[in-house]
Amino acid sequence: MSESTPVETAPIEAALEELEIESNYRPPPEKSLEELLSADKEDESLQKYKEALLGEAKAGKVIVDPNDQRKVIVKKLALCVTGRPDMELDLSGPLDDLKKQVFVIKEGISYRIRIDFIVQREIVHGLKYVQKTYRLGVPVDKMTHMVGSYPPKTEIQSYITPFEDAPSGMVARGSYTVQSLFTDDDQHIHLKWEWAFEIRKDWKD
Repeated sequence: MSESTPVETAPIEAALEELEIESNYRPPPEKSLEELLSADKEDESLQKYKEALLGEAKAGKVIVDPNDQRKVIVKKLALCVTGRPDMELDLSGPLDDLKKQVFVIKEGISYRIRIDFIVQREIVHGLKYVQKTYRLGVPVDKMTHMVGSYPPKTEIQSYITPFEDAPSGMVARGSYTVQSLFTDDDQHIHLKWEWAFEIRKDWKD
């Protein structure tokens, strides 16, 4: 594995600012579970839809970790390539340690990113995953995925991005740094972290 070159990266909040500029959409005011359930009571079909959406949450506030006050707890990021084991980052530990774990991927392969997370306490609206990729301190790629709205549940929920193609060719090979951000319509930053990957000609030298 080649040595990673230290890079200087712009603050990840800049991704949020760009996202704000790119969209004129303004989210509705945040509502609690109680407000969502009590609204539009006269609309029977809408009530059934909300009950199906909220599931176990309608029976009471779902709290998975009483010591964690966050609504969204991001647990894991995985790089998924068909026919190969998923390469995973544990996001529940010290985030600085993630920089020591470098994904090695073959040039030109198609991959997807999976994010595992827990929603507790209240429904969360308009989750977004923003990722900016740098090489030698220069931004080379940015992706923004609308993850959606999720009710609180006791089990882990997941979002998988569409397929992306890794760059290929001698120029593309080398080390990259990634800034990732999990946010929502209300601009709550649920987690931001940095990680790295390396593109090689093949999976093994």
